[in-house]
Amino acid sequence: MSSPQPPPAGRHPGEPHGAGTSGRLNRLRAGVLGANDGIVSTAGLVVGVAGADATTGAILTAGVAGLVAGAVSMALGEYVSVSSQRDTERALLARERAELAASPQQELDELASLYQAKGLSAGTARLVAEELTAADAFAAHADIELSIDPDALADPWHAAGASAAAFTLGSLLPLIAILLSPAGVRVAVTFVVVLLTLALTGAVSARLGSAGVRRAVVRLVGGGALAMAVTFGIGQLVGVATG
Repeated sequence: MSSPQPPPAGRHPGEPHGAGTSGRLNRLRAGVLGANDGIVSTAGLVVGVAGADATTGAILTAGVAGLVAGAVSMALGEYVSVSSQRDTERALLARERAELAASPQQELDELASLYQAKGLSAGTARLVAEELTAADAFAAHADIELSIDPDALADPWHAAGASAAAFTLGSLLPLIAILLSPAGVRVAVTFVVVLLTLALTGAVSARLGSAGVRRAVVRLVGGGALAMAVTFGIGQLVGVATG
């Protein structure tokens, strides 16, 4: 068995490096947001309906309708958002490519000045600019001027699919919990299941994003509890008013 290879010099284990980092974080963001929205919105919906009408049929109808509508809405919104971002990035890259073709010397001077502005001496900045231009002028300008990797543009279909799938999975948890629980405790069971799930997704998303776990968990659990409490209270008021 071969021994594990150490990380390249200048890198630390666990730090995100490489061209795929932006795309991975974008998919993570879409997935986590989709799951959290699915959990909270569907939980609020079914708990609110349970507060007004405790029949299983009414809860199931509302839950399935909310799941489908939410998944479609999340996917469409993510697709439009990422498509707009991708169109903007492509337009910027096309303009940069045209500028390189029209005035390469001026672009070289610009690249050197940008590196000098980052703290390099004039001679070192010029040398770096010349070497990067010789290797791949377009990639060098896209990186320092636009902060865009031409080979790792966000994919709107991937983002939309991840968002819709995550929303659906998140929605199924409170829907299953409230439908399978005894009528007398279904709301309480749903509260517990949703809050535990939100705590788990908050912890996982924080770990993957190298963020603070406690803050993410408290934020999600607190928001979810508030949403369910409000919708359940409104449902009870509506049920009393129409009963």
